[in-house]
Amino acid sequence: MNWKLTLTYDGTGYHGWQVQPGLVTVQGTLAETIRMVVGEEVLPQASGRTDAGVHALAQVVSFALEANIPQSNLHRALNRALPPSIRVVTTEPVEDGFHARHATREKTYEYRIFERRRAGVERVCSPFLAPYVWDCRWPLDMDAMQAAATAILGRHDFTSFGASDPDMATREDGDGVNPMKTMLSSAFVQEGELLVYRVTGSGFLHHMVRNLVGTFTDIGRGAMAKDCVAEILAAKNRTAAGPTAPASGLFLHSVRYA
Repeated sequence: MNWKLTLTYDGTGYHGWQVQPGLVTVQGTLAETIRMVVGEEVLPQASGRTDAGVHALAQVVSFALEANIPQSNLHRALNRALPPSIRVVTTEPVEDGFHARHATREKTYEYRIFERRRAGVERVCSPFLAPYVWDCRWPLDMDAMQAAATAILGRHDFTSFGASDPDMATREDGDGVNPMKTMLSSAFVQEGELLVYRVTGSGFLHHMVRNLVGTFTDIGRGAMAKDCVAEILAAKNRTAAGPTAPASGLFLHSVRYA
């Protein structure tokens, strides 16, 4: 039976999704839990590889089991055995050809920023919020950031916003290592005490969302020109863009399949 799970997890204590020798990862933890529950060695495949410290609201995972286990039993057993930082939201059997990464059509990421300075007021980020946001110390120009976010809509070569490390840049996510991606939506919104950036696209390069946010915040604080995004895209060089935003504020929001 081929299974599709939707997971939510707090990535704070994990070295990312992918199994790594000697390190605690989400994929490794899930694989070990499946082995404990059904006695089978499987390597669950996800829609994309989240980095160390990155969270997921709805990560999609697929794997096949020989065991004939009822859907409700598998769902309940996994949640009982998994650590509290990882929860199975849904469990469903799918056709044999379904693969969580290969079948992905669109993904949405969300990045949460706590503005330490807003409207001239110095604010304090709660320790209960800090692991899930970027505690940004600069006052930010929302309009400038929104204009910059809009400039990436459409299909572009996002090499300038990919990882600078060649080993990282070749990691697959979404539609693979092809730097040509289509962004369907890209916008900042104020949600309570947070500034939230959401972006939906056909796929994302490694570190791409964090590099976008780092660039947008540099524009928002006046460290980069407001109209520089087109030039950054055209440069096809990581050094043209801004810094990489911290992992703590990034969430895989949702994944869409055909």
